[in-house]
Amino acid sequence: MKIILAGGGTGGHTFPLIAVLREIKKHSLNAIDFLYLGPKDQFAYEAFLKEGIETSFCNAGKIRRYGGFTVFFDNFIDLFFVTPIGIIKAFIKIYFYMPDLIFSKGGYGSFPVIIAGTLLGVPIILHESDVIPGKTNKTLASFAFKIYTAFPEKNVSSFPLKKMIQTGNPIRENILNGSAQKGKEIFNLSFKKPTVLFLGGSQGSVRINDLVIQIMPEILKNFEVIHQTGSEDLERVKKYARGLIGKDLISDYHAYAFLNEDEIKNAYAVSDIIVARAGSGTIFEISANGKPSILIPLPEAAQNHQLKNALTYAKLTESAIVIEEKNLTPNFFLAELKNIFQFKNIKKLGEQARQFSVPNSAEITAKDIIKFLES
Repeated sequence: MKIILAGGGTGGHTFPLIAVLREIKKHSLNAIDFLYLGPKDQFAYEAFLKEGIETSFCNAGKIRRYGGFTVFFDNFIDLFFVTPIGIIKAFIKIYFYMPDLIFSKGGYGSFPVIIAGTLLGVPIILHESDVIPGKTNKTLASFAFKIYTAFPEKNVSSFPLKKMIQTGNPIRENILNGSAQKGKEIFNLSFKKPTVLFLGGSQGSVRINDLVIQIMPEILKNFEVIHQTGSEDLERVKKYARGLIGKDLISDYHAYAFLNEDEIKNAYAVSDIIVARAGSGTIFEISANGKPSILIPLPEAAQNHQLKNALTYAKLTESAIVIEEKNLTPNFFLAELKNIFQFKNIKKLGEQARQFSVPNSAEITAKDIIKFLES
């Protein structure tokens, strides 16, 4: 049997695909070959290479939602030239690969794959991570046999209810196996103060990095900090840290460009609270690890889906505080952070977060895919 995996090429698409393929390999009685097909992306290439999965790339056009003549021209080129070329390339690859199924995480990069697969009669299964479906999944939903959703079906708009199955957002099993003691050793923590983990997504977040810079060294008076900056901003952040943090506090600040699978699982385990964007993958990893959080949605996210994700999660669990960027001042953030530890029960918040999670989402998804293939 053969399965094509499709997605937009970011960590939010790549990691869930990897989580599901690992579980399919684990539970399938039949040998299954996998191929990742999507836009050219070094991150996805390296991630699937580590899994021993072949990657193939096809052009994928983006529709930008902001204005201006240049953007209009770029959209025109992508819509009428880049995307059709991508569909042709995907069609040729799918025709010769002859998959039994295409499993897509959505994103603009999956559009040519799904269109080509549909033209060739290949069954399509989609996964939607967000409360507000992405434009690609929304457009292609009519071609899908099934649509898995991360959030409860009643919270997800625009899809036919008869096609939807809530499976949660697939997360890698290893992410749940972290150890606080191991985290202490990896990050050289003192355990004298609560630990705050700042995450900016697979590529980092300059604005979250700026927030951390602005609250140095004030935050380190009360907390130890693990800070994932993204590779392009690490040196700038470290430079500010050296200038702003006194010798007595510098050992409480730990900056990293990217946290690999071993590091992130132990970072989750050792942290008392997580500060992050509100992508679905991050939310479900925070939830599965039973941690309270402060979520800062990316305002430019398509259809403002990160804000909707964050507000829905916060309402359902009461374990998260949502701060929109327009309200994100250093003093306000620090006050909110301190209030959580002063007036809230951190352990109880973590338990509430965990109750929302579907830690075996990847397994549920994989078993349903296997059942579909064998039916």
